[in-house]
Amino acid sequence: MQVVISYDIVEDKRRTKIHNILKSYGQWMQYSVFECDLTETQYAKLRSRLGALIKPEQDSVRFYFLCACCQAKVERIGGTAVRDETVFFA
Repeated sequence: MQVVISYDIVEDKRRTKIHNILKSYGQWMQYSVFECDLTETQYAKLRSRLGALIKPEQDSVRFYFLCACCQAKVERIGGTAVRDETVFFA
């Protein structure tokens, strides 16, 4: 399944941990956005790992599932095709 994952994590240390976990499951596309092609098992494990790490009263992780039809409709304007591995925190 194709999943777009976005996150809003308050604490830098926790944000870096989330980023590193997501890097092992998919492609970093924008500062807090990843695209992942996951099996059901991988998704369950990822969701469990993220759920154990975040603080729900402060943090947010969102999962957007793309069907095959929707995947073909993804458009991009500008930017590079693939993000580099540099982590940026303002």
